[in-house]
Formats: sequence, structure tokens, C-alpha cells
Amino acid sequence: MKIRTLNFFRVVSFIGGTSLLVLLFIAMPLKYLANIPQPVQYVGLFHGIFFVCYILVVIWTTFIVKWSIWWFLITIVVTFIPFGNYILDLYLKKYIHKEKFV
Repeated sequence: MKIRTLNFFRVVSFIGGTSLLVLLFIAMPLKYLANIPQPVQYVGLFHGIFFVCYILVVIWTTFIVKWSIWWFLITIVVTFIPFGNYILDLYLKKYIHKEKFV
């Protein structure tokens, strides 16, 4: 159950991290450099939905996996850092690999 929960968390984290990157590196430059504001409206809406889903999945994963308060806080903080979700994913992948074969 833990492995499946962590894999689900990894998928949601990847989607949330990717939506942040699309917002920051595609939609925002289009708005401020090309004067096209529509992409920010749509990408921002989807990013907001993914962010709320991510927070709910973090809370759910914390209870299932029994993460400490530090892991909980780290997963919240990394979602605000570009590429932070991908770095966290590397650590989780190592943890999952260790859990499967130990």
C-alpha cells in the first residue's frame, strides 16, 4: 500500500511541477514579453487545480506512509520551487527502490 501511495504521489507531484514550469516559463513570458495574457489565465487555472490536488495528496500520503512533520513540510515547500518536485521525485524513487528490494 505504501509503494502504491508513493507512486501516486509521484505522478501528482510530476503533474503539479510541470504545470508550474509551464506557467513560469511559457505562459508568463507570453503575457509580459509578447503581450498575450490568455495563456496565464488558462494555465494558471489548471495549475491552481493541480496545486490543490497536490496538497490533498500530500496530506493523504502523509497519513498512509506515516511521514514525519519534516517530510510533510518539505513536500509543501518544494512545490513552490521550480524543479523542486523533480528533485523530490529522485529521493522518493531511491526510497521506493530500497523498500521493494530490501
